[in-house]
Amino acid sequence: MTSALEVPLDPKVLEGLPQPPTITLQSPKDYIFDPRENIVIHCEAKGKPHPSFSWTRNGTHFDVEKDSKVLMKPGSGTLVIDISGEKAEAYEGTYQCTAHNEHGTAVSNNIVIRQSRSPLWSKERNEAIVVQMGVSLVLQCRPPAGLPPPVIFWMDNIFQRLPLNDRVSQALNGDLYFSNVLPEDTRSDYICYARFPHTQTIQQKQPISVTVLDSKSDRRRPGFMAPLGSSSTKMVLRGETLELECIAEGLPTPEISWLKESGEMPSGRMSLHNFQKTLKIVDVTEADAGDYRCTAKNSLGSAHHIIKVTVKAAPFWISAPRNLILAPNETGVLICRVSGEPKPIISWSVNGVPIENAPQDPSRVVEQDTVIFSSVQTGSSGVYQCNASNEFGYLMANAFVSILAEPPRVLTPSNNVYQVISNRPALLDCASFGSPIPVITWFKDSQTSIQDGDPYVIHNNGTLEINVAQPLNSGKYTCIATNNLGIKENHVYLEVKEPTRILKQPEYKVVQRNRNAVFECKVKHDPSLIPTMTWLKDNGELPDDERFVVDTDSLTIKDVTGEDEGTYTCIMNTTLDQDSASAMLTVVEATPTPAMVYEEPDPPTDLELTDQRERSVQLTWIPGDEHNSPTQKFLIQYEDLLHQPGVWFNLTEVEGASTTAHLSLSPFVYYSFRVLAHNHVGYSRPSQSSRQYRTTPAAPDENPSDVQGVGTEHSNLIITWAPLTGFQSNGPGLQYKVQWRQKDVDQDWSSETVSNVTQFVVSGTPTYVPYEVKVQAVNDYGSGPEPEVVLGYSGEDLPLSAPESLQVMVHNSTLAEVHWEPVPSSTVRGKLQGYKVYYRRERGLHEAEAEAEQQEPEVLTFSGNRSEGRLPGLQPYSLYNLFIRVLNSKGEGPPSPGKSFETPEGVPGPPSFLNVINPNMDSLTLEWGPPLNNNGRLTSYTLKYQPVNNTNELGPVEVKTFPANETSFTLANLKSSTLYKFYFNAQTIKGSGPTITEEAFTIMDTTVASRQVDIATQGWFIGLMCAIALLILVLLIVCFIKRNKGGKYPVKEKEDAHQDPEIQPMKEDDGTFGEYSDTEDHKPLKGSRTPSNGTVRRDESDDSLVDYGEGGDGQFNEDGSFIGQYSGKKEKDTHEGNESSEAPSPVNAMNSFV
Repeated sequence: MTSALEVPLDPKVLEGLPQPPTITLQSPKDYIFDPRENIVIHCEAKGKPHPSFSWTRNGTHFDVEKDSKVLMKPGSGTLVIDISGEKAEAYEGTYQCTAHNEHGTAVSNNIVIRQSRSPLWSKERNEAIVVQMGVSLVLQCRPPAGLPPPVIFWMDNIFQRLPLNDRVSQALNGDLYFSNVLPEDTRSDYICYARFPHTQTIQQKQPISVTVLDSKSDRRRPGFMAPLGSSSTKMVLRGETLELECIAEGLPTPEISWLKESGEMPSGRMSLHNFQKTLKIVDVTEADAGDYRCTAKNSLGSAHHIIKVTVKAAPFWISAPRNLILAPNETGVLICRVSGEPKPIISWSVNGVPIENAPQDPSRVVEQDTVIFSSVQTGSSGVYQCNASNEFGYLMANAFVSILAEPPRVLTPSNNVYQVISNRPALLDCASFGSPIPVITWFKDSQTSIQDGDPYVIHNNGTLEINVAQPLNSGKYTCIATNNLGIKENHVYLEVKEPTRILKQPEYKVVQRNRNAVFECKVKHDPSLIPTMTWLKDNGELPDDERFVVDTDSLTIKDVTGEDEGTYTCIMNTTLDQDSASAMLTVVEATPTPAMVYEEPDPPTDLELTDQRERSVQLTWIPGDEHNSPTQKFLIQYEDLLHQPGVWFNLTEVEGASTTAHLSLSPFVYYSFRVLAHNHVGYSRPSQSSRQYRTTPAAPDENPSDVQGVGTEHSNLIITWAPLTGFQSNGPGLQYKVQWRQKDVDQDWSSETVSNVTQFVVSGTPTYVPYEVKVQAVNDYGSGPEPEVVLGYSGEDLPLSAPESLQVMVHNSTLAEVHWEPVPSSTVRGKLQGYKVYYRRERGLHEAEAEAEQQEPEVLTFSGNRSEGRLPGLQPYSLYNLFIRVLNSKGEGPPSPGKSFETPEGVPGPPSFLNVINPNMDSLTLEWGPPLNNNGRLTSYTLKYQPVNNTNELGPVEVKTFPANETSFTLANLKSSTLYKFYFNAQTIKGSGPTITEEAFTIMDTTVASRQVDIATQGWFIGLMCAIALLILVLLIVCFIKRNKGGKYPVKEKEDAHQDPEIQPMKEDDGTFGEYSDTEDHKPLKGSRTPSNGTVRRDESDDSLVDYGEGGDGQFNEDGSFIGQYSGKKEKDTHEGNESSEAPSPVNAMNSFV
């Protein structure tokens, strides 16, 4: 379909161009005239040739020439009817104008002409009204029906408006409502006035007298006076104003509120009037339909009334038909799209005749609201009327169809020179006309074809827009208009000028009275433009005073006074642009020079981009105030508004003396720059951002990094890479060209181009073979550089074979070395990680197979391509079995055949236990268990023992050897009441194992010994213990008495004579005890064991080897002599044994008395 061709208004174009009539001006559909003035019915139209006009009245031809009172204006269809001295009613009716030329006929709306009326009030006699105080009252107005309806208001007989309030109000129909009457409502001049707008006349009703009797009135709930009942209905047309009112009576006076039950009311179009009694909604829409609830409420209750609002609509346009200009054989449509409620009926006419009665046209098809034209021919022009109507009104529109065959014309004057400021849009016009509509193309410098796209936009009307004009855009532009009837070109010129910028702005000045003030204003402008400098004070002209001296780039105020204070503005104007800057002047009295203040600099200003190229631009700025500290450097940052808006990146730094930086840029980036100044105090705040600078797209400069090729399955290869960022893409349409081929195989590269992914899966590959892969970046503007080739491997699978020729070399009882033959590399089917040796101890060589405990295998992994490995930590004298698996990244291969080996004997472990049983006065029995780990065949046990006397000295060492099958032995000829320490170990042919130790006492005599065994159960023993306790109690009492008398007792003398250094006195100052150490006492020798029969231990006795400080197991030289030396206390008082926290045994108690 062809869109409508607009006919330009250029007289040169219109001259000789045929055009059907078009109505340009007509009177409103409803025309009410004032009978005191002439009737003027407008009808204006245009067309080529100029149309002629005719009228109908009430559907029949109106012969204007036959009525001397009617005049049609020359060259127009406007009627002027002189009704002076005539009955105006004779000219009432429905008029329609017709404009006709040889190409068609256009008609106006039906214009209904009616005379305005202001009839007199019918004579009536109003009865005086007498009411009780507090009741409701309605005074009816009932004005005469006028055209248009009158405006109603109530006044008294001195023409003062009656006061209205929430109790007394005027309804929409003009009646006066009292919700309740009061005595002050008594008056005899309630007068209703009607003002008729057209005639500007006012008529009044006869006065109404109201008397209110002052009597007690009953309070009552609200009730509605208007409208009546619980509900009512209201219909309103779309686009009109909806007015709903609720007037209530009651005492006290009710308050009115409104609510829409089915939704919210439109706050922007809704308002309340008449003391909340009237709800008004303007410009009604279909959404305003619904139930509106008004509520009247006072202190006694409330009442409700619902008004059901329906919205209907006279026809309204959705899409009115537009004039259509077609070339021969073209196709087009007229669309007449309307809506309304009820749905309008659409009818078409052509040249004022219903289309069904018009001559047939084979190129025309009517489909409801659309007329379709196809393959039109010259001579089928006409004016089509669309009429849409329903019960509430109608719409009528004319649209002509003109069949034209016109070669292109360019309407824009040739050789126009367009001047614009750099970085602003440039619009180059190419207005054209032709039928068919010409196609516009543009060329720069008569060579380069301009395509629609950044930075150029070619609009539908042919105008060429350059979004951001740059100096390089200057030059000659040619627009060419083409259709099938011809071609026309036009030349215009574009000059891009440098912007006017104030480089050095005037600064805020604080000047002492009678000194000079100088404001600088240094400007940069395009040399071809003539600048004009203007200075203002407080936005007005400078005072006419010779003290104000204006120079080329400065303003000097001499001998300043207080009146000179204000804001001074320099304005630099050219024919294309301007720039301005302001600064304040403050005048002060002479004061001492303030101390120097150092601060970070102010941010730079006036960022400007010049010398703009595809990969670079020059940025200039004006430095801010340095605040007494010279600027050391400037930091330039950029924001990528396309890819990472809101994030600023450091671009470069320049020295503090510079105000220009040459910036290297990347393609396809929407740059915005800012500058920060830095001095020794710190950085300034960032400057305002520069304007946006878009670099043109280009092919990528780099390819993705971290390219890898790794398989995850035995038949695939996954190629991965780190993608380029948007900043690195250099242009739209970023994709990745993935290429691969098997290494050392004569085949071409396979490739696939993908986007928005970071990996590509190659399927169907052989297992673990090398591949050459590369990934290249590609965008809409080309490909990146040739990518580097990366070596990768397809996926692995489990190894196929196992190591062979296993051999084991046993180095000693705990170390073996295993050898194997590596598997062929072709069977690894992946990257060789190493070999795993699984070995397990089956049993000891001294154990039967049935006795052996099953153990979990141990695993050692040997990385790399190994063929041997050592197995440490083996158990001596054992049978082992091992097998080996090859290992790759996927997993382990099958196991090799098992290989058994034996470890030789080693030294045995320690005996499992050593107990002392049946202690006697001169003998002790030892009982032991074999080692848990024999590590070979046991040959014997060795026992070494020695006594420990009361002075903690060790006696001579005795040695005994026992066969391997013995587990106990009784030592005779021992000293009674003596502590013995024992050292015991086992031997194989490899030597002696670790030693365990034990210690025990022999007892004094048989009696004591028996007491030791079962003394606590004897009755005589219990009695003896009671006597001893009584004796101790008596001794303590005697000692206490002697001490109180200041005498000494034996124990005290002993303490004085043998002061023990571990017994710390109480501190004199606070009575607390000094430090006490218990690090040596009551600790058995390491490795000692408690006898199973309860033999007295060191922690129960005063004579223990603990006091000698033995720190570990006793050691022997090769000849069996004991090399451990006891050292420690040589003497111990008996009372020290009582320092133990444990209760003393009976033997200890008896020993204390020996």
